[in-house]
Amino acid sequence: MSGYGARFARVAGEFGRRVDAVPASAWESLAPCEGWVARDVVGHLVEWVPAFLRTYAGIDVPGGPAVADDPAGAWGALRSGLQAVLDDASTASSALDLHGARYVVEQAVDMFVTSDVFLHTWDLARAAGLDERLDPDEVHRMLAGIEPMDDALRQSGHYGPKVAVPADADEQTRLLAFIGRRP
Repeated sequence: MSGYGARFARVAGEFGRRVDAVPASAWESLAPCEGWVARDVVGHLVEWVPAFLRTYAGIDVPGGPAVADDPAGAWGALRSGLQAVLDDASTASSALDLHGARYVVEQAVDMFVTSDVFLHTWDLARAAGLDERLDPDEVHRMLAGIEPMDDALRQSGHYGPKVAVPADADEQTRLLAFIGRRP
């Protein structure tokens, strides 16, 4: 398993633990993402990730049950399918063209998908009243990686305005505030 595949496995495993822990009564609880409930956090990933891979890499990830019926099953199917892509050396190392830039599939998954899964772990935990702590090494890695891209990230529309936090805030709080969440 490549480093990218191992990182995805860790991050997806943490997200999956949150998905599995969501009480049935919490799937309709408001999420920190405007207009979303907990179920929508899973739905977002289950919808955009396969479309991303199909559109830009010609890779089809097998689907699972509908998120409306079985959010954990839908996530599990996506997680397994994506891990299979990353574990297949020829597929993982194939080329992907995205907005005029060329990536290797495993690098694109790491940059766009794994990072999104990581951030949405907090969103799901917050919505469902679960443990909100994120892996501190991943928090540090992500914060260091995205802070220099502030202008580009704001222009992309994927992140809301930064939220002000005290100067002595911990890294997780700073990361969440950076992407527009109110920790």
